[in-house]
This record gives sequence, structure tokens and C-alpha cells, in this order.
Amino acid sequence: MKKLVFLIIILGAILSSCTKEPEAGFFSSEVDVFVGEDIYFTNNSLNAERFEWDFGDGTFSTLVNPVHAYQTNGEFTVALTAIGKNNFYDRAYQNITVKYPPTLVITVLEYYDEYPVENASVILYPTYDDWLDESNPVAEVYTDADGVAVFENLREQRYYVDVWEELHDNYTLADEDVGFIETDILVADAINYFTAWVDYYGTLKSMTDRDRTPRGEPKGRSAKDKK
Repeated sequence: MKKLVFLIIILGAILSSCTKEPEAGFFSSEVDVFVGEDIYFTNNSLNAERFEWDFGDGTFSTLVNPVHAYQTNGEFTVALTAIGKNNFYDRAYQNITVKYPPTLVITVLEYYDEYPVENASVILYPTYDDWLDESNPVAEVYTDADGVAVFENLREQRYYVDVWEELHDNYTLADEDVGFIETDILVADAINYFTAWVDYYGTLKSMTDRDRTPRGEPKGRSAKDKK
């Protein structure tokens, strides 16, 4: 009987020594994201039976391949614990940077007399060619009584600004210098500002003028006229 017990103990030790320890590993769809943007985590751990995810923001998951979105900005460390037989475990880590998307505040002012233009349509385009062709608009906002239009949830890039109002637009100014319509590269976690200068036209334009007037056709006072 003693020999049998001894053999069972030895056999158990041998089987235990043959158990492969888990190796934790994973990768994510993104490591630099905006608040609220989904991140897809792919688990490539070995020899594991269950998993525990800690996303570093007080939230957790036991799914194999979870999806997570952060609700605030900051630097977060994601930890995956891969657990195998006999509760052996291993951990893998990855840092995630989360930012608030850029906000862009545009003030529309008449170039010569510098007064704000109310109820002007302001459209953002991702490239200068898109601005020329009036294609692929990103967003449209109308200015308030102070000539201000606010755009949120943008990308970290330049935008090209189209402004149109019945008596004002920025097309002639843009023909003289693209800088009149081109923003700087927007910065995340910040409010970015841009002044969109426009020309005033003495005769009322029809609502179809926005689509029908060629970009390069002179229509108003030139920036060169400003003293």
C-alpha cells in the first residue's frame, strides 16, 4: 500500500512537471486613440485556459478578445493575465495613449472693416483639392452673432475652410493666398483657433452662386486693397 501511495505521488509530480506554463501575449488595433474610440485587443497567449484584462482605468474583462473605449484622456497601461493549469499565470503589458479630439473655433471676419459675419456657412474640407472641387466635406457649421463657428471631434490634421454668406465669401482671398483658408495642423487635447477672413460684395448674390461661381473668378475687394 505504501508503494502505491508513493507511486501516485511520483506520478503526480511527473505530470505536474510536464504542464506547460502559460505565456501571455496580445496586441491592439491602436495604441494612440481619441476618447470614446474603440480599441480591439487580440489575444495570442499560449497554454492558457482563462484570461483577466485590466485596462488601467478601473475597468476589467474576462473575454478572450475584448473591445474597449476609454472615457477620459491620459496614459493607460493594459495588463493581460493569462492563467493556465494549476493556476500558473503570466502577464503581458501595453501602454495606450488616449486624447480628446481637437476642437476648432473659427471666427469669420470681413477683411477690410474687420466686423464679424453672422449666419455664414462654414465648411471644412480635408485637402485643398477637395476645397476646390467642393468634395468630401467634413462638417458644416453656421456662425453665431459674433461670427463664431465651433467644430468638435476633428482629426489631427490641416483643414481648408470654405465660408459663404449672401454678401460675403473667402474665394477671392483664397485665390491670392491659400493661407487665408488653410488651418495649422490641429492639436489634440486643445482648442485650436482660426480667423476666416471674407470679402463683402455690394450686390446681393443668389443662393446658387456658391455652387456656380468658379473658385478663380474675381468677385470682390482684394486683400491687396487693404491699407
